[in-house]
Amino acid sequence: MSSSYNRIAGHSVERIAALSDGLFAVAMTLLVLDLRAPAAAAIHGEGDLLRALATLAPQLLVYLMSFLTLGIFWVGQQTQLNHLDRADRDIAWIHLMFLFAVTLMPFSTRLMTAYLAYRTALLVYWGNILLLGVTLFASWRCATHSGLVRADAPAGLGAAVERRILIGQGLYALGAALCVFSTYWSLGFIVLVQLNYAFAPRLGPLRER
Repeated sequence: MSSSYNRIAGHSVERIAALSDGLFAVAMTLLVLDLRAPAAAAIHGEGDLLRALATLAPQLLVYLMSFLTLGIFWVGQQTQLNHLDRADRDIAWIHLMFLFAVTLMPFSTRLMTAYLAYRTALLVYWGNILLLGVTLFASWRCATHSGLVRADAPAGLGAAVERRILIGQGLYALGAALCVFSTYWSLGFIVLVQLNYAFAPRLGPLRER
């Protein structure tokens, strides 16, 4: 009975996508809740307000970085799900692990904001990104090996998906390594990587079968 159940469980790609959209929306909303307007008692003029806003710049940078992180991985997950004919139990649980990493992002962001100059906070943040990448890569490998990818998927899709994840994770790891010199170097590099992934033009379309 257990074997029979495992063969029929978790087949709905739509349910995975629906749960993912909800959790991504919540995580992205929670990110902004840590941003606080300057206390009114400390503001007595335009200069005070400008200086107070300037002190928020590091928090805004981390917020931008985390929002881009979730946006990039949301697009990556949706790209995979859109090309699956169906899911299975293994795929469902891998995506649940992926969503676990998504829900950790507000915590790792809060930690990074509170301890911006500490390497440990930066490495925890990078570990969160690494977990997102590993689970997303594993989900595609599992789908490919289980024959769950749609027959009409573009040629070269699998290589493009895996290459994008691996190169991205390599760049994130390089960014994390820069914390040896300064966590600010790491943050700046990671943001540049994310801006490239979010806004850079495509190098070329995938060939259709």
